[in-house]
Amino acid sequence: MWVFYFIQINQYLWLFFETMLNRRSLRIKVMQNLFALQQCKDANFQLCLDRLEETFSPDLNSMEVQDKKLLSQQKTQAITIFKNAFENGGELPTDVDDKIKKAVTATLDFYTKAERKDFSYFKTNLVKEVERIYDHYLSVLNLALALADAAAEDKKINHKNFLNNTWITALRQSEQMKERSAAIAGMWASRANLVKLWLRDVVKQDADYMAYLDKKSPSVDEQKKLVNHLFRKIILGKTVINDFFESEILRWAEDREIVKGMVEKTVKSYEPQAGKPLHLHELSLNWDDDRDFIERLFTDAANLPDELRARIAKNTRNWEVDRLPLTDRIILEMALAELTGFPSIPVKVTINEYIELAKNYSTPKSRQFINGILDVISKELKSAGNLKKSGRGLIDNK
Repeated sequence: MWVFYFIQINQYLWLFFETMLNRRSLRIKVMQNLFALQQCKDANFQLCLDRLEETFSPDLNSMEVQDKKLLSQQKTQAITIFKNAFENGGELPTDVDDKIKKAVTATLDFYTKAERKDFSYFKTNLVKEVERIYDHYLSVLNLALALADAAAEDKKINHKNFLNNTWITALRQSEQMKERSAAIAGMWASRANLVKLWLRDVVKQDADYMAYLDKKSPSVDEQKKLVNHLFRKIILGKTVINDFFESEILRWAEDREIVKGMVEKTVKSYEPQAGKPLHLHELSLNWDDDRDFIERLFTDAANLPDELRARIAKNTRNWEVDRLPLTDRIILEMALAELTGFPSIPVKVTINEYIELAKNYSTPKSRQFINGILDVISKELKSAGNLKKSGRGLIDNK
């Protein structure tokens, strides 16, 4: 009986970590969009200062005499009031000149509208970016078929083994592949000359591919090995083909690993002897849950309560929060949003995930810095009763 439970536990843990690996990729997407959002906030703030500068600059086209000294004083006062109001929730002092008050109020309103617009854009873009990964996956699979089409036209070499490869045939015959690829069906057809160039300069220069063509009758295992090699080393390896994807896709550095994993699972899951059609891999085990996760995490981190921001400030010792590297700040804000807003995620899982983000995306010292800050704050939150976990979230929280 204990063997049965051991197997069940191992299956549960495998599914758990497989899900978390997926969630790590999603956290990266959230981090990237929060980073872009903060850059927009900084740019909008500077635009506000520029607006005030322009408002109180002499009008060179006016026929009236310009009091440059007064305008300079008003500009300085307006910028000071704006900065103070920006920090204090928009409150203006009561004894303000009407012209200055009007200019500052209009500028604050401009910033608020711009911030709302940017937040909405990046929240929507976040979901679209994740969903586009599936298009990249389909593009890679379709490229294998496009290379086969180019090989069929090649008069210099006999590519029969490649054209008759069981996995290539299964991809071509898959109704699911045809249906899901409809929107991108013409991608490689419109780049036929480029595909032919890749066949000549990359595929045909690959020793393993050429050795496969020379085989008299490749076994099923040899066919599978060739297809894996085609995707891993030729299309997604260090070749000009991968360089093409990198130049076309903004986040390809991260997306490539996800696409690679999906392609490998697609190849691995197909069993010719079973007599069943090839099935495509899904982007997510449960996209509704994952979409909810990234939207909530993005929203909660972007609107982190002042109390949690204060905890970051208190525990960064001599560092002011605004002087932290932006990536570190975003990682800390995301981690606190996750710790307090997602009861089903264990504390240790959250901390470990954000340590990994710091390791891969921030400064050399950030990993240790993030670890120390999150360890202290998580204990503070737990002592204060603000760290409430349930279900799976209770794992390792004792």
